[in-house]
Amino acid sequence: MISKIYQDIINKMRFILVAIIIYRIGVHITVPGVDCLKLHNLIQANSAISLFNMFSGGAFERLSIFSIGLMPYISASIIMQVITGMFLDVEVSKHKLTSYLRYLTFMLSVIHSLVVSILFLEKSVVYYKKSVVYLTIILTFVTGAIFLMWLGEQITDKGIGNGISLIILSGLVSVIPNALGRTLFLTIKDSSWMYIQIFKVVSLVLITIILVVVIESGQIRIKVSYPRRLIGKKLYATQSSYLPLKLNMAGVIPAIFASSSLIITASVGQWINRSILPQLSPGQPLYIMFFVLSVIFYSFFYTAIVLNAKEVSINFKKSGAFIHGMRPGKQTAGFISKVSSRLNWFGAIYIVFFSLIPQLIMVYCKIPFCGGGISILIMVVVVLDFLSQIQSYLMAN
Repeated sequence: MISKIYQDIINKMRFILVAIIIYRIGVHITVPGVDCLKLHNLIQANSAISLFNMFSGGAFERLSIFSIGLMPYISASIIMQVITGMFLDVEVSKHKLTSYLRYLTFMLSVIHSLVVSILFLEKSVVYYKKSVVYLTIILTFVTGAIFLMWLGEQITDKGIGNGISLIILSGLVSVIPNALGRTLFLTIKDSSWMYIQIFKVVSLVLITIILVVVIESGQIRIKVSYPRRLIGKKLYATQSSYLPLKLNMAGVIPAIFASSSLIITASVGQWINRSILPQLSPGQPLYIMFFVLSVIFYSFFYTAIVLNAKEVSINFKKSGAFIHGMRPGKQTAGFISKVSSRLNWFGAIYIVFFSLIPQLIMVYCKIPFCGGGISILIMVVVVLDFLSQIQSYLMAN
């Protein structure tokens, strides 16, 4: 029995590995008719586009079939969560919501592809300025985005963990060797870059990872008591359990959604006012302000969807459970909302700190590691969630 369970895990891990290999092969399949040198210079000169390239796993700098990556899916998820949280009835089936999400992803894929193709037309990245070339680019990008969405769903269904998160993780990990290589090249080329500075960078990354692991593993437990019960002729004594609330209740979702919102804003902003694009680069005041506000908004909004204090209090009341010092019903719901609100503020500050501080250090110290703290935060949280999923699978079986 035990060997069968482990064999199932090996098969699931094998499926995940094959899916990621397929994704990485697709990243290196480029669209024909592109001037790679001009594309490389365009990305290096624009930090906002570099952030987009980071989330695509390096696909954008190659103009591969997966260039727009999972950004349409992430954007569609943001829109769907806003709609379901504010307008749609909770009785809408999960199957219908998934269908709506797929349709919306397709539409956003077309829009993203159009924006990218027009950007390349202006920057003369393609060799031939013909409608056939741009039609090919748009069709290729849309197909690649839909395929990645399907691949992520397959990993979720047949593998372990969240498929979309694992694809994002594999893309971020693939950028690390290139960043390390550029750092070593900078060390050799620039005499001011000594090995002590590399040691400081490594120490900064390790400290960030350790603190993220500690905070992500932490939780607050609210004691919940159950009254004595008479079942048959037997009287059961008062029992108690705990309502666990993570210190960072929203996880890494606010960081991903905030980064996605920045990319969308930068794409729209270049059509309204082109001077706004450099201001949305990492380290700029507008970038910091927008990122902070986005993280705070998504932290509260996502937690409100995941944790419904009123619904939890109703369930407590039905089962006879209560929190010490709190009356069942409205007072219990208010107490849970108050605790979750404080945790949301802590989580938002924590995400902002660990996303921006390492990134600002890397920007002002001219360390070539795109994404900085955001990429480290996402990688650590996704790995922790993946390990938790494996543990849950073992315990369930």
